Amino acid sequence: KQWYQRRVAITAGVGEDVESIIAKLLIAADFNVDKCQRGIVFLDEVDKISMRSKDVHVRDVSGEGVQQALLKLLEGTLVTIPERLIPSRKLRSEPIQIDTTNILFIASGAFAGIEKIVRNRKVKRSVGFGSPISKDAAILDQTKNKENFEQQLKVNDNFLKDIDAEDLVNYGIIPEFVGRMPLCVSLMSLDRETLVTILTQPKNSIVSQYKYMFTLDNSELIFTDDALDAIAELAIKKRTGARGLRSILENVLMDIMYEVPGSDITQVTITRQVVEQQSKPLYKRTDKEDSRKKEKSTDCDSALIPLL
Repeated sequence: KQWYQRRVAITAGVGEDVESIIAKLLIAADFNVDKCQRGIVFLDEVDKISMRSKDVHVRDVSGEGVQQALLKLLEGTLVTIPERLIPSRKLRSEPIQIDTTNILFIASGAFAGIEKIVRNRKVKRSVGFGSPISKDAAILDQTKNKENFEQQLKVNDNFLKDIDAEDLVNYGIIPEFVGRMPLCVSLMSLDRETLVTILTQPKNSIVSQYKYMFTLDNSELIFTDDALDAIAELAIKKRTGARGLRSILENVLMDIMYEVPGSDITQVTITRQVVEQQSKPLYKRTDKEDSRKKEKSTDCDSALIPLL
């Protein structure tokens, strides 16, 4: 059977009704009710509708209201699609009802800071001299530097493995919403090797895009393995993840992209020192004799054009 899926960002639908989620799934299924009733809905950024805000420990009524409205959809009910959400005029005359019992709902979110809630639940701290201190808690209490930052990420990942429904409730998700999501899976943080793979391996990777831009100016862009590792380490240190790789590359190549066009630079090599702003990139330029030969050849070609 063919499954129809629809990704919906919770924060993107501000001001819309919950029925708009099923309406978008119906549009993706080409207005086939049977196919829509066995589709997949991916709810992104669910952590943004938590009851409690980050700074002030007060209840966020709007976030709780969205969660309450989603309960019926998750449990399974008949949803009547409003006419204003149906773009086709032919279907507006008849009300469309969708049964959400067999629709698969998947919710995701960053849930920033939930590892602290898990740590407070698992690690019981005692006060006084000679009190036992957990090894993981001691690592997290250390100052974040280049040496122990990756180690702290691993400790946070270990805490996220033991995430429970109680932790989600303490974060601000109502118990009824958590109870309708029977499975809870945590994802590991992106390590250095994974970020380097994201930089280089995809078909339309970021590194290949910049290399192609340099070829338009008759120049070759080369990244050493140490340079790629340094870019990945910067993304981990800044906690920007894979989305921050482009901004890091943009800062590294900003001045170079102004120097290469119209110059005699044929090759640019980026090293770790260049990424860490400790040295300038390595340039390879054309010889003067080769450049003169190219100029003569272009002059000859331009002279032959009127004769042809």
